[in-house]
This record gives sequence, C-alpha cells and structure tokens, in this order.
Amino acid sequence: MSNQLSWRYRRFRSLVQRMRTSVALRGWRGTFARISQGLVRRPAEDDSLALLPLGIVTGPLILPTSAAPVVSIVIPVYGKLEYTLTCLQSIAARPPGMAFEVIVVDDASPDESANVLRNVAGLRLLQNEANLGFVGSCNAGAAAARGSVLIFLNNDTQVTTGWAEALVQTFELFPGTGVAGSQLVYPDGRLQEAGAWVFSDASAWNIGRFAQRNDPAYRYAREVDYVSGASLAIPADLFNDIGGFDPAFAPGYYEDTDLAFAVRSRGYAVRYVPGSVVVHAEGISSAAAPESGMKRFQAINLHKLADKWSEVLVRQPLPGTPLATIDRQRRRGTVLVVDISTPDASRDSGSVRLIAMMRLLVAEGWHVVFAPDDGRASERDITALGSLGVEVAARPWHASVPAWIGAHGDDLHAVVLCRHPVAMQYASFVRKQVPGAKIIFDTVDLHFLREERAAEQAASASLSRHAQTTRRQELDLIASSDATFVVSAFERDLLTSLVPSAHVLLLSNIHEAVGRTKGYAGRRDLLFIGGHGHPPNADAMQWMAGDILPALRRIDPSIRIFVAGDVPDDVKASLSSAGLDMLGRIDDLEPLMAQCLASIAPLRFGAGVKGKVNMAMSHGLPVIGSPVATEGMQLANGVDVLVAHAPDDYAMAYRRLASDEALWLALSAHGLENIRNHFSANAARDALRQAIT
Repeated sequence: MSNQLSWRYRRFRSLVQRMRTSVALRGWRGTFARISQGLVRRPAEDDSLALLPLGIVTGPLILPTSAAPVVSIVIPVYGKLEYTLTCLQSIAARPPGMAFEVIVVDDASPDESANVLRNVAGLRLLQNEANLGFVGSCNAGAAAARGSVLIFLNNDTQVTTGWAEALVQTFELFPGTGVAGSQLVYPDGRLQEAGAWVFSDASAWNIGRFAQRNDPAYRYAREVDYVSGASLAIPADLFNDIGGFDPAFAPGYYEDTDLAFAVRSRGYAVRYVPGSVVVHAEGISSAAAPESGMKRFQAINLHKLADKWSEVLVRQPLPGTPLATIDRQRRRGTVLVVDISTPDASRDSGSVRLIAMMRLLVAEGWHVVFAPDDGRASERDITALGSLGVEVAARPWHASVPAWIGAHGDDLHAVVLCRHPVAMQYASFVRKQVPGAKIIFDTVDLHFLREERAAEQAASASLSRHAQTTRRQELDLIASSDATFVVSAFERDLLTSLVPSAHVLLLSNIHEAVGRTKGYAGRRDLLFIGGHGHPPNADAMQWMAGDILPALRRIDPSIRIFVAGDVPDDVKASLSSAGLDMLGRIDDLEPLMAQCLASIAPLRFGAGVKGKVNMAMSHGLPVIGSPVATEGMQLANGVDVLVAHAPDDYAMAYRRLASDEALWLALSAHGLENIRNHFSANAARDALRQAIT
C-alpha cells in the first residue's frame, strides 16, 4: 500500500510539473487545447494514412533498388522483425522517385531478423558482430552507402507517398540546408513532431506534439534546432566530413541533436519538411532494451550534449521560454500576403510572379503567410506553398483575413495587398488594426489603365466611367500605401507623374532563363499562353480565330495556333471549330516551347508586363506580339521581338521567321538576355528589400 501511495504522490507531482511547463510554453489557451486533444477518443490507427498491417507479408518482398543510387536509406534494427518487415513493405509500396538503395544494419538482433531479411530482394543487409547500438549501426550503414544523400530511418516507421522526394528536394529548394527531417505522425494520425527547439540547458521541445497534422501552422518548411533521427536526411559528403554520429553518444539518444548542432556550427541549416510524412510508432525501436539499459542513456547523453555545446547553448532560449516567443526570436517578423485566390503557377503569370516573390521573402528570413481573400486553399495548394516555406491561412483554420490579423497582428511587420479589389478591402483595416505594419500595394497591373484601354477598344461610355472610378480608387491607394509595386517601367513613370509623393517600385515578372532545348530545324506553328478568364486574353482568342488565323493560312494552309490555358467548354467548342487547338491548362510547357516556331501575343488592350511574353522568352522562343503585349519590357522591334499591328502583320512576321534561321536565333538569344537583365530574382529582391525594410 505504501508503495502505491508513494507512486500516486510522485505521479501527482509529475502532472503538476507538466502542467506548469505547458502553461509556461503554450500559455493557458494552448494548454487547455492540448488537454482537450488528449481527451478526444481516437481509433488506434488513422485510416487516411493507409497503414499496412504489422508484420503480414502476403507475397515475395521486393525492393526496386538500384546499383547506382542517388539516395541511400539506412535502417538500423535490433529485433522487432515484424516492424522492420512492415517498414520495408511501405518503402516497396511507395518507393522514392529516384534511384535508391536500402541498407538494413542488423545490430546482433536476438530474433530471426537476419535470416528472414536475407530473403528480401533488393535489400543490402549488414550484420554487426556485436551490438553497437543506434549510433554505431547508423555509422556502419553510412560507411557502406553509395548514394549522395543519406536518409536514416527507424524500423518502427511506415513511409507515405513522396516522403523521400520531399526530403531530397529540400536541399535544392533551400540552398544551405544541411539536414532535412520529416513530419512524424502517430499511427492514430496526431502530429508527433514538426522539428524541435532546444533550450539553454540542452532540454528540447517537440514542435506541434499531439496537434492535428493537417493544421497549416505545421505544414510549411522552416528552420528548427534539430529533427529526429527517426527520419533524417543529410548529404553523404557533409555527414562524412562531420565524422558521422558522434560515438560519444553511443548507444543512442541525443545523437540526432548533436548532429544538428554540428551541422549548424558549419553554417548549414536544419529544416523541417512537412511534405515528407512518416508514421512513427515512437519508442518501439528501442523497446527491446530494458529500462535500466537503453533508457538510462537519455539522462547521461543530455549531460554530454550540454557539456559539448555549452558555448552554443548559452545563446539558446532559457527553459520555459514561451513557444510563441521562440518563434518570434527565430525569424525577422511576419509578412502577410493577400491575393484574390491561392496562386497556381500552372494557371497564370501573376501566380508565377507571386510565388517567386514569396520565395524571395522566405529566403530573406521572413515568416511568410499567404491568405486568399476567397478563403479557399486546397490540400494541393497548402502542400505546394508549404514546401516553399509559406504558411497558408484559409478556412476552416481561419475564418477570414481580419480574423487572422486579429489573432497574429502582434508579429506583423508588413502586409502585401495584391490587386486593386483586395487592397480596397483591407488597406484601411490594416492601418487601424496594426498601425506599425507597413502596407504594400502590389498593383500586379494598373487596373484603371487596363479598363481605360478596354473602354476605348469597345467604344463604351459605361466602361469609361467605370475606369475613371477605378482610377480614383487606385491612385488613392497608391498615395496612402507605404510602397507600391508595379510591373513595368511604363507604369512606374506614369505613376511618378500622377502621384509624385508615392513610393513606387518596379517589381516585374520573375523568371529563370531556362533556355531552349531544341534548335531551329523542324519548328512550326504558334503558341498562345493564357486563360480565357482574363478579358484581354478572351479578346485575343476571338481575334486570332476570326482574323489572324485566316491571314496566316493564306500563306500556309496548315498553320496551327495552340492555346494553352483554361477555357470554358462552350467557348472552347466555338474556338476549336474556328481552327484554334485548345489544349487546356498545361503543367509543363517545355514540349510546346520546343515544337513551335514562335509564341503569339495579339493583345489589343491590357496593362502591365505580359507573363506569356516572359515565359516564351525564358525558353528561348521568339515572340510575335502587339504593341500592348510588348510595352514596358525594354524590347526592341526586330531585335528582341517582332511587333505586329494587324492580322496581315502577324502572317508576315511568321513568314519571316519560317524562312530566316539567323533572325530566329537572334530573337531567341536576345529574348533570353532580356529575361536575365530585367526579370531576374535579383532585381525583384532589391525592390522587396526597399519596400519591407
């Protein structure tokens, strides 16, 4: 009885201490939310994770591995054969999308692991003569690895589709990353870890533990202090240069934290990767060791870590520092970006530009939150932006943009409001709610200028009156904003004369000079890039179908115009019957860029810089465009682009290109140079810095 009373007392003291720690770190609201999560009854497994049954192998287990791998997956095992087999089955069912190998290091298992695993096709099995523990087994597997990237994986895990690709891609998306770690989740679907913070006494806190794994707050890539060795990727050269996991932490515990500190001491970042989801039955891999054996190394190795990195740890947060404070300390501040809808790079050039802008802000150390005005963001949207380090604030997680600002305004440094309709809604609200935040109006293009030109094209008095209203509103916004982005030098100069006091910055389209993959020979036909939902594009499609294509076919009856972009079915049918090849939205334009003779941009009204022109030039594809399509882009007719006014001009321009290889090559080269000089990330970065800092 006395033992039970003693246990109950110790348990009570432990619960009180945990409550105090939670309140200090999370606050009362976060603590109550955490308690509520624990009270929710959950099934043992989350069906959406599609977990495999433990230890059941229904047929031959074959891993589609390669003798020349890019990735080496190293799995240390000590018994628990049923978990190892299930882990390997999950890899076989969801293999990496690049050449890979799987190395299992059997650490003198007490069961039949080695004998059974010898029969797994495609597996490289290493056997330790004596038990080396997690550290020794991982180092042995790394020494035998042939891939350029190592992924250490616990045997009590199951991987999900795309888990390895997301880890490897992180080293490309975020240059300077030294370690990438997965989002670890429990079999019941709760979040286990989204990276971790380390305090000055070497203790740590797993970010997001027991939260909902699909909460966008935990679905964007970010720098952390360390990631768990349960699923950890590192370039092989860096791992070997560091000397692998430090043997001082053998047999295990804190070796992953030590590795992260070693990587960060060399100037590399440790990054959490939410797109890499791995289910982890936490504790199973070390459960074979008795409590008095393996578990005692937690306390021992904590002291080793504290001693080894004492000079670094003094710069870490004090124990009990609230998590929100740590978040604020680790980033420059938050930049909120609001647009009409979630950007999609396959949909329009404005999305390409906005995504590139947000990537530049993330690279500058800002915490970037994107909020769609319509409140909608698909799972695909959240995953895509999250992989770039951008958090998404949308329903159902946030009721509205004002609601998000009300909850997170304290950390808000700047708000970028994209397009006139969005800025009209939120500019004054932001100024009153968060007076210290900078308001940046991103025009995308000057709406009033586009509307004025549309009114002139249609000879419409009502459109003209509407354009004048937009002009007054837009100019007022520009005058009251801390900075305004425009996409062309023409628009910048226009605003300088209309609003002399405004801080107007040129931040044009952002493109990589991809270059051409195919030469001149064999090319024919024309490519139009753009969706029908944008009025200038809709007008251009009708003009191409009614007048330009007939003029082209008078010189070559077989000429085709391919249209790559969203078009309603009823409109698509009418345009197709008129001779246009309606392809719909195309995710990869490269095959068309390599096939067509030129890109066509017959826009009769509009404003800003035209992404369709940039996109073609970035691939080295010459452009035949109208004066509206080519204005403000530092393009010279006959040098960088061919400018056409009437349908017959487009036909003559096509004929010139079809018969003059030297002209085609010159336009291709000059277009690429134009992209490098005027539409690079460096130019955009300078404008962002001026506006935000």
